[in-house]
Amino acid sequence: MNKEWVLTQEAFDKLLLWLDPNREQAGKKYEEIRRRLIKLFTCRGCREAEELADETINRVTKKVREVADTYSGDPALYFYGVAHNVHLEYLRRKQLSPPPAPAGQPDETEQEYDCLEQCMQRLTPDNRELVLQYYREEKKAKIDHRKLLAQRLGIAVNALRIRAHRIRASLQECVQNCLAQNVTG
Repeated sequence: MNKEWVLTQEAFDKLLLWLDPNREQAGKKYEEIRRRLIKLFTCRGCREAEELADETINRVTKKVREVADTYSGDPALYFYGVAHNVHLEYLRRKQLSPPPAPAGQPDETEQEYDCLEQCMQRLTPDNRELVLQYYREEKKAKIDHRKLLAQRLGIAVNALRIRAHRIRASLQECVQNCLAQNVTG
């Protein structure tokens, strides 16, 4: 995926319109598709199921202008086709990942944790609190908690998801840069 592309509210609105002209129904379909994508990736043994589901949604959102007019059938099926490709890429990346660090070197997980801690401290207090709250709870409690969080912030759940995705993306980039500096430094 083009790393320069950024999910915008306009692009997200076009995606919802493609799912259903009724915004409320579109939101429900979106939530159901996202839930099924997470389940699909989880069943395939992917540890990053939510991230892969979001990547799939982002790719579809990026392409929706091109496919919406000509695609016939249930849009959910298009998502699942894209998810298949995302899963194949995940498997390739997993095969290419480096072997575990030899004995005597700091544990990679510990380094990642240290980098994450540093990167979390670089966030604004509001963004740090938002991302910590966003990833609390499990299953149904997580969904309910996110709805309450969105209400507290005075935004839609989809807008909350976009904010959390952007914060997570910046954290991932920060952690990767930090790890790269630890390797070269």
